[in-house]
Amino acid sequence: MLEIKNITFEVEGRKILNDISLTIPDGQVICLTGPNGGGKTTLAKMIAGVETPTSGHIYLDGEDIVNLDPTQRARKGISYAFQQPVRFKGITVRDILELAKGSKLSEEECKEALENVGLNAEAYIDRPIDAKLSGGEIKRIEIAGVLLRDSRLVVFDEPEAGIDLWSFNNLIRVFEKLRESRKCSIIIISHQERILQIADEIVMIQAGKVGLHGDKNKIFPSLLCNKDCDNCGVGQEGGKC
Repeated sequence: MLEIKNITFEVEGRKILNDISLTIPDGQVICLTGPNGGGKTTLAKMIAGVETPTSGHIYLDGEDIVNLDPTQRARKGISYAFQQPVRFKGITVRDILELAKGSKLSEEECKEALENVGLNAEAYIDRPIDAKLSGGEIKRIEIAGVLLRDSRLVVFDEPEAGIDLWSFNNLIRVFEKLRESRKCSIIIISHQERILQIADEIVMIQAGKVGLHGDKNKIFPSLLCNKDCDNCGVGQEGGKC
């Protein structure tokens, strides 16, 4: 279980995250949504260790990991798929997948990993990770690598970005399969309705704080409402929009 306790992150006196506390249960799919610039990606980076909070704690099964770097957190089973994946000169797609897995992969394993994200293994497996690959292709390759890891917690930052409709549908099936297996917890940052619908819980992050948070069936209707729902009570007992 991941517990985020009173996380605050300041840059030049401005609070990007303001006293955020969340619990991510084992085997759950949690979707973070909310306005752009609200702090979703910053929170994801705090979990992965890419950024360090100004104050607060992050506990993984009771152990405070707030001072561990991304590599140390990865060894403990935390994986992170960036919103904008990095490129690695001189490294092939196969290299990336095997680095993610931590061992050599058979042709069948490579094929399955790439097909899970809508890529043809024969066309991509030996291609270099360079400028000839589009942003969407790089994104899918990174997600394929994340899915190969034996992770306890996976964070996906807007996995739908740059992905075509066919690949998006395939990605939804991958998330559904992960959800059914309950082998790991999943945090997905997304605005996409179909991704929000596969969540167990939805958390709205806005202005650096947790707004709405609760069971998908209680929170989701408020996200579709065109009214001013600040006081509508969605997510509260008996609340109606």
